[in-house]
Amino acid sequence: MEGMAGYCGPSVRSDCFVRIIPDQQAGCRIVLKSKVESLYGTSIRKLVEDILQFYGIRNVTVEIEDTGALPYVIAARVEAAIRQLTETDRSFLLPLLPGNIYPTLRHARRRSRLYLPGDNPKLIINAGLYRSDGIILDLEDSVAPEKKDEARLLVRNALRNNDWMHAEKMVRINQLPLGFQDLEMIVGQPLNLILIPKCESPETVEAVNEKISALLGENNTDIWLMPIIESAAGVHHAYEIAAATGTVAALAIGLEDYTADIGAQRTPEGTESFYARSVIVNASRAAGVQPIDSVFSDFTNDEQLFKTARASRTMGFEGMGCIHPGQIPTIHCAFDPEPEEIEKAKRVVWAFEKAALEGKTVVTVGTKMVDPPVVKRAQNTIDLAIQSGLTDKAWRENYEG
Repeated sequence: MEGMAGYCGPSVRSDCFVRIIPDQQAGCRIVLKSKVESLYGTSIRKLVEDILQFYGIRNVTVEIEDTGALPYVIAARVEAAIRQLTETDRSFLLPLLPGNIYPTLRHARRRSRLYLPGDNPKLIINAGLYRSDGIILDLEDSVAPEKKDEARLLVRNALRNNDWMHAEKMVRINQLPLGFQDLEMIVGQPLNLILIPKCESPETVEAVNEKISALLGENNTDIWLMPIIESAAGVHHAYEIAAATGTVAALAIGLEDYTADIGAQRTPEGTESFYARSVIVNASRAAGVQPIDSVFSDFTNDEQLFKTARASRTMGFEGMGCIHPGQIPTIHCAFDPEPEEIEKAKRVVWAFEKAALEGKTVVTVGTKMVDPPVVKRAQNTIDLAIQSGLTDKAWRENYEG
């Protein structure tokens, strides 16, 4: 029996293929073929030796075909191969990357979330450079069933050792009960938010939350949940799902699965999903969580993406998904308030606050009367502008009205 993990081939980058062959005559023999062997061959061999020693593995030949994998990738692939040969549940962990533990808020800015296959280090290693608000390491649809175990180990190591540049670290787990295995591997690592796919009931959210609490004990304070609604049944129970636990931060909709479920064709106009998206927005607002829109599948059409994202914001969504890093700037531009909006919001808030200090109950800006709902909407615009770095938090200090 052999243990094998990873990928090899001419198109593979930043990964490695590991084969571990039991051999009573070998001792611990490492056969390395690497494009960076002259620079890092010694350190790669030392890492593999440390992992073998950690697991008490002897009398094996370890063959490694490396295409520039980082240490945490190599460690994940070697561990995956070892787990195929043994029944160990021990985890070999490299030292945590300094600065990789940072909490996020329940209502953090989530204009963009970039989906990345959890078993593809080539796409993972530079993800922080793209500056999306959140990065999703996907363990569900983008990972083949036979690669799930390997992907969990790689995602666990990436959460610890990749540089995310303070993007919100997210993981989309598999549908339950398989998702419980994902949680057992990733909970306890530097992780901000878990996406729950194809969610159709509050019981699913509660089950995920209870599992996290069981794994963390009393420390379950920093992992938020984002259920994804992808079916007619999910839309029907949207409010109950959004309000299931206090750890739900946002409610997302997945339109590819939803339109398939109702037997509709997805169109650029979105008429086939207007009802469902409206329900998601209303349910989210009623439950006090963020409504998050679906991905836009055509990553080559920036013009239509901008229109779709602007329409999404107009409906009340606070962000949407990305399947390509090139979509991130367009989505941010669409969801960020424009300069004219920010200036108008400042005039409204400034006039309302000034009138309140003067004891006035009726406020007008230009020719329009301003009431509390208008002020609330204006303050929300200013808050978004501050979060996006488009205006200063202390804007009142130099504002002249």
